Amino acid sequence: MSIKKQFLKTKPVCKVGFKLAKEQAMNAAKVNLVGDFNNWNETSDELKPMKDGSFSLTLEFESGREYQFRYLVDGSNWINDEEADRYVNSGLGDSQNSVISL
Repeated sequence: MSIKKQFLKTKPVCKVGFKLAKEQAMNAAKVNLVGDFNNWNETSDELKPMKDGSFSLTLEFESGREYQFRYLVDGSNWINDEEADRYVNSGLGDSQNSVISL
């Protein structure tokens, strides 16, 4: 897993690259990035499959905020990003959400 942040100088936006390695994707056919930025929509923001078996997606976010998210693998397995800035309780049992701070 990896998260890469690129802050733009011309506007208050940060481009964030999300990458899920092949091993972490567990031979998935599909991976979605689900979070508060897309109203936890499980079908939006699908990561692009790469030739090496990993999945990747870059999105723009407003700087100066925090965003909660998780990866949804094949519509049924929820996983967090190991490189998240921190984790918070999701409010659903004992699961946690990944958090990025921009």
